[in-house]
Amino acid sequence: MRPNETDTRQFKLPRPPHSHLSRSRSRQGKLWYSKVLGIEPYFDQPFYVGFNVGGYELGLDPDPSSKLPGSGGVVVYWGVSDADAGLKRLISLGATERTNVQDVGEGIRIATVLDPFDNVFGVIENPHFKLPGE
Repeated sequence: MRPNETDTRQFKLPRPPHSHLSRSRSRQGKLWYSKVLGIEPYFDQPFYVGFNVGGYELGLDPDPSSKLPGSGGVVVYWGVSDADAGLKRLISLGATERTNVQDVGEGIRIATVLDPFDNVFGVIENPHFKLPGE
């Protein structure tokens, strides 16, 4: 995988879960997450922007009254092969470091940032997570 690509294969599950980030200011959020994920949204309307991330739904809700941003909401973790490189890439795209890379045990490493819209977004390096057939 090249440095600016993301591995969406890590997100396949039998049933697609949903994560929604609020206060994403539709256009800016769509552009930022398109860069982060390396894909364009499959659904793009003023009331909702949806990304299909390997069978997962990542939705951007432009209505700031729908949910509080940040640590009061859901933290979405993006699977990466190198947490340090993933954190560095998010910061280079305009995120602000919230927690540096931490080893949380058994080789699993995580870090979190605040995206440009004050949502908490994380990266996780998990050597134990494998897709069927890998």
